[in-house]
Amino acid sequence: MKYFVDAEEDRRLDPASRQHLRGSFIELSDGVTHYELAGPENGEVALLAGGLTVPLFYWDALAAQLHDRGIRTLACSAYGRGYSDRVRARYDEALFARQLAELRDELGVSRPVHLVGTSMGALVAMRYAEEHRDSLATLTLSGPAGLLRQPLPPHRLLAGDLLAGFAARRFGRRLLERHLGHNVRDPGRSAELTAMVLDAYRYEGSLYAFFDTLQHLPLSGRADQFRRAGALGVPTLVLWGDDDKVTPIDRLRTARSLLQPQQCHVIAECGHMAPFERPREVADRIAAFIAEHTERHES
Repeated sequence: MKYFVDAEEDRRLDPASRQHLRGSFIELSDGVTHYELAGPENGEVALLAGGLTVPLFYWDALAAQLHDRGIRTLACSAYGRGYSDRVRARYDEALFARQLAELRDELGVSRPVHLVGTSMGALVAMRYAEEHRDSLATLTLSGPAGLLRQPLPPHRLLAGDLLAGFAARRFGRRLLERHLGHNVRDPGRSAELTAMVLDAYRYEGSLYAFFDTLQHLPLSGRADQFRRAGALGVPTLVLWGDDDKVTPIDRLRTARSLLQPQQCHVIAECGHMAPFERPREVADRIAAFIAEHTERHES
């Protein structure tokens, strides 16, 4: 799809603008990545892979909870999100998995990481696990995308570059806002998330990145990806909100069958974004899972 700038994208990411933005920045092979590495210096490292739309700020509450439990966190905004570059490349799993691997290497994170992926980030995490199995200690997937029967938007809107570009320009922002409205169960938190995402979508190339991802990273029909991840032998934890409107809980049985996770937990009164909506409970689950498998590895 041809690169474009939406009429509401009135900001530009460059070295000057980034001087006033939160977080750290690093040049990787595909572009500049916005990241934050924080928490106890000697703690186990949780590498956090975000979903389709979210910047790294999505992880703030969960990261704070994990820090309190002795876990160090490495979060980044995927290309096209937050303050990372809007690259003029194919937005697919290979791009995002490469971003995570290069970030880990460039920051000198040498010990195996505990990879946490949410929604689309779960698909990226599974791709990363296939390519970098030896660098993983555990894998946590929260509300994973990939098992829906019907894609959103329909494939016919994304079948070719011209049609996809037209749909993105004409309907893109409306589709984005509608998608955000279904993510979080509590209306107040939903409004908070929407404001966070839309603020980052004022930077040039954001809507292009969103639609190019939809075009090249399928969010449905991915059973084979789950099956391959389940065959890797990585200790896996699955978390799912009981009121998830994006990846409904009726997909949980399929996910468990394909992944064969060591643990699976349903988060009560929670929508699609458990790490954002229930950070304390999610941190409890992740920390306990990390501790269990760290102890086994050390023994």
